[in-house]
Amino acid sequence: MADKAGATRHHYGDEAHAIHARDVHFDFASVPMHYIPGEVLATHIVNVMHLVLPEGERAMANCLAEALPLIEDERLREEVAGFIGQESMHASSHEGARRHLQSIGLDVESYVNMVAWLVDRILGDHGLSGRAKEEWLKERLGLFAGMEHYTAVLGEWLLKADILEAKGMHPTMLDLVRWHGAEEVEHRSVVYDAYMYVDGSYARKARTAVLASATLLPLFIVSTAYLYRQDPLPDKGRFWPLQFVNATVRGVIPSFTTFFTEMPRYLRPGFHPSQLGPMDVALRYLAQSPAARAAGH
Repeated sequence: MADKAGATRHHYGDEAHAIHARDVHFDFASVPMHYIPGEVLATHIVNVMHLVLPEGERAMANCLAEALPLIEDERLREEVAGFIGQESMHASSHEGARRHLQSIGLDVESYVNMVAWLVDRILGDHGLSGRAKEEWLKERLGLFAGMEHYTAVLGEWLLKADILEAKGMHPTMLDLVRWHGAEEVEHRSVVYDAYMYVDGSYARKARTAVLASATLLPLFIVSTAYLYRQDPLPDKGRFWPLQFVNATVRGVIPSFTTFFTEMPRYLRPGFHPSQLGPMDVALRYLAQSPAARAAGH
């Protein structure tokens, strides 16, 4: 274990800052159903975060908490503890957005319950013990490391997507997704480093990365289709897949090809999440986010 700690320690110098949870709050009272004006489909792409992320992020936080006793490197322990706090805050913030949308007519309760059931059945600890418990922990860490790569890449996109402001996205929702995206960039290395410390197998990393991609893309598509069907607006425009393509071409939503184009980079020998784009933009946003500033961060 000490050798693995040494293998990851040199990366900390690249992104040496404390990771901590920010106790932010968002007032969704004035947020309309379609908070990106004229963009029904793009709005629901963002809404997928409110449906799927709360349960997924709780499962990830639980997994990292389970791994924490195995990590002896103090710096990595601090980062994992900060990560757990941030993920818990993300879950509660998106849950608040989801409850607001439910209250103004977007009925998603049955779908949310199904997601919670699936996450528990698939990503829970299953009450295992001994070697089986250890192997399942490593498998989940590998899977979550792969997922965190995509959330960091999407976080970078959210921070740079000036078109969202140009389209008049409601400022509260814009702050929510950019605050979340910035923290995804900030803690992009944590789960990867925890995985490399606890296991580090390249074969497992590759297998779970493919599984992460094969899970996230269909989940986004299915969830978006569900939200579109549940939208109470009588005239929602063209067939939703056409809106999806159009919004992608115009840059209002990130391209689905990200789930394919990022795979070679993640699987490249010697890759580390610190090799993604500069963190400066994320840290600047966290310093000026309206919600973070209101909370005194």
